[in-house]
Amino acid sequence: MQPKLKICGMKDPENIQEVAALSPDFLGFIFWEPSQRFCDLKVLPEVPKTIQKVGVFVNPGLMEVFLTAKKEQLDYIQLHGKEKPEFCKKLKKLNLKIIKAFSVDEAFDFKIMKKYSDVVDYFLLDTKGKNPGGNGVTFDWNLLEQYPYDKPYFLSGGIGLEQVNQLEVFLKTKASQHCFAIDINSRFETAPGIKNTAQLKQFQQQINTFKNEI
Repeated sequence: MQPKLKICGMKDPENIQEVAALSPDFLGFIFWEPSQRFCDLKVLPEVPKTIQKVGVFVNPGLMEVFLTAKKEQLDYIQLHGKEKPEFCKKLKKLNLKIIKAFSVDEAFDFKIMKKYSDVVDYFLLDTKGKNPGGNGVTFDWNLLEQYPYDKPYFLSGGIGLEQVNQLEVFLKTKASQHCFAIDINSRFETAPGIKNTAQLKQFQQQINTFKNEI
């Protein structure tokens, strides 16, 4: 299966339009103020309906998520903090689709994800670092051989043009069979939140040549 593409950390209106013209599957907007990529626009620019809009939150309140999702017409909520399964369940009752992020390193225990499995739509696997995301470093994808669920996941964390060959190899392994989408962010930036569209296009073209041969 060809992985979908999510471009995260968008915040500049002109740059959003330029990146949307590349027709990624998902665009991510960070609604967490401490982030360098915090999206503080009064209203998000119009993007084609074919692009799913993802709002990224870190330990938010229920009403904060609900009001932002309604105002910005978000398609997905991405939770990047220590949100409990009960919180995810409440969001699901509001008819919101949820991506729950986990920070992975060698000590990560995949069992902690089990209690979220019935209350989120996708998992997102990012690199454990000092920030909740956008650390610009990949984790060891071989760890995903231990991934025990059927739940599809977004692969995130420091993915750039330098990882294309590594990605091609990974996507032919059994560990990648539930990899639903590739999530890219900081490695394609000229400044926090500003993406290099030429590099994005190059990455897109390269991953579009991949064939999953499992």
